This record gives sequence, structure tokens and C-alpha cells, in this order.
Amino acid sequence: MTHPASAAIRTFALAALVSLRVTDVGAQSPPPAAASAQNVVVLIGTGLGTAATTAARVMRYKEDGSLTMDTMPYLARVKTWALDAQTSDSAAAISALLTGVKVRNDVVAMDGTTRSIGFAPGKDPIRSVPNAENHCPATGNGAPSRTLLELAVAKNKSTGLVTTGRLTGGGAAAAYAHVCHRDAEFEVARQAVPGGAGFNPNLGRGVDVMMGGISSMWRPFEAAKRPRGRPDGRELVGEMQTLGYTFVSDLTAMNAAPIAPGSRIIGLYDFAEEQGAMSYELDRDPKREPSLAAMTSKAIDVLSNNRNGFVLIVEGGRIDQALQAGNARRALNDTIAFDDAVKVALDRVDLTKTLVVVTGDHDTTMTLIGGGLRGADILGLHMNPVTGKPDVDAGGLPYTSLVFGTGANRPDKRGPLDSPTVLHKDYVQESAIKLPAGTNGGGDVVLRAGGAGSSNFRGTLDNTRVFALIRKAAEL
Repeated sequence: MTHPASAAIRTFALAALVSLRVTDVGAQSPPPAAASAQNVVVLIGTGLGTAATTAARVMRYKEDGSLTMDTMPYLARVKTWALDAQTSDSAAAISALLTGVKVRNDVVAMDGTTRSIGFAPGKDPIRSVPNAENHCPATGNGAPSRTLLELAVAKNKSTGLVTTGRLTGGGAAAAYAHVCHRDAEFEVARQAVPGGAGFNPNLGRGVDVMMGGISSMWRPFEAAKRPRGRPDGRELVGEMQTLGYTFVSDLTAMNAAPIAPGSRIIGLYDFAEEQGAMSYELDRDPKREPSLAAMTSKAIDVLSNNRNGFVLIVEGGRIDQALQAGNARRALNDTIAFDDAVKVALDRVDLTKTLVVVTGDHDTTMTLIGGGLRGADILGLHMNPVTGKPDVDAGGLPYTSLVFGTGANRPDKRGPLDSPTVLHKDYVQESAIKLPAGTNGGGDVVLRAGGAGSSNFRGTLDNTRVFALIRKAAEL
């Protein structure tokens, strides 16, 4: 018969062991954090849902591996609906993350009364430049909402924004501009130029570091050289240089740009100008075009000189574009590049006084088909774990492990697939519903957090709540 005292001792020991194991699961224990975060780094992967994250992890590190973001100590689920839709676009989703205000799709950092329908920008009537005329009324259609960068400026902190998308794109624009329709990108650009016509006065001396694609919205129209340039003739890059910004357009110039106190950078990269963004990571020339990680590192170098701290927004802006194109290989490579930027951020900052938040803005319709062979190429054919051969559908035809709910590749009748076809870098995965392009998905996204003030990021949060928690942690 077991003695009651011995049973009690064993019960206590077992409870202690269970507690220890739960505490020790996952990453190393987070370092002691300050009561508030002096610095904030927010990394947003566009379209970075759970399927993209999982597939990228398997592609790079296999099933039992971990992305850098997986090692962060605190997690939450984030709801991403827009004010007028079950599924958000990047403009509405990132506006919610960076202002704490729920808005309609296509609206950039305005309030909930703002409408985008009926206010799409128009073509310039003389030069035929698309989206050159801003049709958002000056009054009567909502009001701006304060962004994290504006709040940081008010606290005399340095500010930065880097993206692989356009600096004027709907997601990146939500960091520093206010407009009723995301396509009014010529209007967005002028809001970044300190003291110029249309400048956003809440940016003070301006955002200290801005880097991304492309230069068309920032430089004047030239019929032969820059047919999508500004019809108003303004040379915004030149105006910013006059104000002390260093202009960079390639990796060499970025690396050479000064990082001394007071330094400011405007970087515009045109290597994938026809795509309207920076290059996909799979296509990037590593000798000429900076990676997202390199831009993140440079921004931290510049911003860290401010004794009051800094706020940096990092956008992996092309993940979503590859997913909407149905091209999983480019999407996963850009996800890995985004994770590399997460590693840079975690390695380069002092986590005892810096909050690092990593999240997606919204999901997409990509999914992983379960039951495949462990160790098989996640981008390849779905392999049977028993036979080691490709699985087949009801018609006897192979299929891939990654598919989409919506997209352009929806054949009327499925044909045979082979490994060389589906593993090609330009292969577009099949979709259930045929549309000209894939759509966003309405599923929750996962948020990871680490550093000062990160322990409050837990549970299921609305995306507007993310802003509130960041603001509280940094006392903005």
C-alpha cells in the first residue's frame, strides 16, 4: 500500500516536472524586458497566412525545423476582417495594425467613416498616366487616423519604413499617409516630403528612412524615359535631397549611405519596375539589389542613433503578390527572405528595450494537402507515404501538395503533371475557382512577439488591438 505522504511527494514532483517542461518548450527564455519599449520593430508579411508560413518552413528546414519567427516567445491569433468585408485587403489590414482603426478596403489610414467606392483616382487627361488624378475630396469623407510613425515623431523618436513592395503601395502607405483610395499613389508620395505641397505635417521632419520600390511616383513624367512618372512635374527625390536625405537606388549606394546621427535615406529601387515593386527574392540580383534583410539592417543602423528610440516598419510586400499570381515557389522564397529580415531585427536590437512584432496582414487561399510523404518537396507532386509514388485524383492524375482556392490555373479538364513541370520556378499551382488572379483569404493570421512589452501579445486579437498593445508597450 502506498503511503499518503509518499504519494503527495510524487504528485508534487510530477507537477513540478510538468511545469518545468511546459516552461522549457520552444525557444530560449526571453531576456528580462524593460517596463516599456524604447524601440519598436513591426514586421508585416503581406498575405502571410499559416499555409505560407508552414510551407516555407518545410521548404527551407523540413518538417521538424523552425523559422526564426517560430522561436519568438509569445504568439497570438489575429482577426483580419475589414469594416465592409469578411476579408481584408492590405490597405485596410495594415491601416488597422498601424492606426488601431478599422476601415473599409482600399482606405489608407483614415477613420471608419471614410469611403473608397466612387473615389478611385483617374487618368491624367494630357499624358494618360494612370491613377494620376486624386479624386478623394478634401473634406466630407472621413478624417486621418494617427499612425505609429506619427506617434513616434511626437515623442522625438526616429522613424523608418522599408518594403519590397512600392513605398506608395496600399500597405506601406498606411505607415505615413492618409488617403481614401489606395490607388492614389501620387498623392501618397507627396505626403512624405517635408514642407512640400501636400506634406503630412504629423511627420515632423519626415520619416528618417524610407526604402522600397519604385521611383515613378516620386519623379517627373518623361515620355520616353519615365512614362508613368508624375504629371505634376515635381521631382520629389530632389526635394528630399535638398532637405538632407541621401538618395540610393542600388545595393552599393545603400551600403555607402551615412549612418551618423541625423542621417536620412530615401531609397527607390527600379530593378523590377515593370512589376511595380522590388524584385522577387528568387529573381533578385544579390550584387545590385538589396534584400529585405539588408534594408532592415541599414535602417536599424541609422535609426539607433536616437537616444529617444525609434519605430521601424518592415513590410515583406511581395509575398502576397506571388500568392495572388498562384506562384508558390516565389511566395515561399519571399517568405524565407522575410524571415531573414526577422532574424536581422532580433539580432541587431537590444531586446531588453525593444519590442519586435511579426505578423501577416491577411491570409490567402493557398493550402497544403495533408497526408503526403514526409521529406518530399513541398513544391512538388503529392507523394504517397506508403508507396513513395505520386498520389492521384479520382481521374487517376497526379496533383501537387500546394493548391489554391482561387486563381488563374483552373483547367476545364485536368491533364497529367510531372515533377519537372511543377518544380519549375514559373509554375502556377492549380486552383478550385478560376479567376483572373488569386484572392486574399479570410482566415486569422499568427502574430509573434518578443522583447520589451511582448508578453501582452496572447490569445485571439482583433488587428486593431495589435496597435493598442504596441502603443501601450512603447508608451506612445
